[in-house]
Amino acid sequence: MADTHRPPAADSPPLEIVAFTDGACSGNPGPGGWGVLLQARRGNRIVKERELKGGAPQTTNNRMELMAAIAALEALERPSRITIVTDSAYLKGGITEWMQKWERNGWRTSGKKPVRNEELWRRLQEAARRHEVRWKWVKGHAGHAENERADRLAREGMAPFKRRKGAEGADRER
Repeated sequence: MADTHRPPAADSPPLEIVAFTDGACSGNPGPGGWGVLLQARRGNRIVKERELKGGAPQTTNNRMELMAAIAALEALERPSRITIVTDSAYLKGGITEWMQKWERNGWRTSGKKPVRNEELWRRLQEAARRHEVRWKWVKGHAGHAENERADRLAREGMAPFKRRKGAEGADRER
């Protein structure tokens, strides 16, 4: 995600990559989606922007939060410095505080239970390994413009998996 239009001036700020991530679920579990707003910034100027989204027919909100962060990291073509901004305390706490303990305990919680979503935590860990990642939490649905865009993308990612009310019954009546 580099600025390919022109080389930066020698005194210009370094390129900063920021990913705003979010997950959504209709029911928990239920159909869900994830969204990412990926931005390359030089100072206050956005030099490149990319939107990512996806979903699953039967999932949880926590799984979609993890998938958003995974998608952001896997989308980067080369090792990068990136800030991942999330409104998920589960995602931020898991990656910055709990994961090392889980690994030491054989992927068990402090209560000796298997870690939920272990395969996604491992995938996130692998995706993050080649990057220098900074994790930042923001309050969700609090008017943060980029977080709201990530939320919209997550809902768009979920849309193909939501059943339309009445559609199933209408098919049976024919």
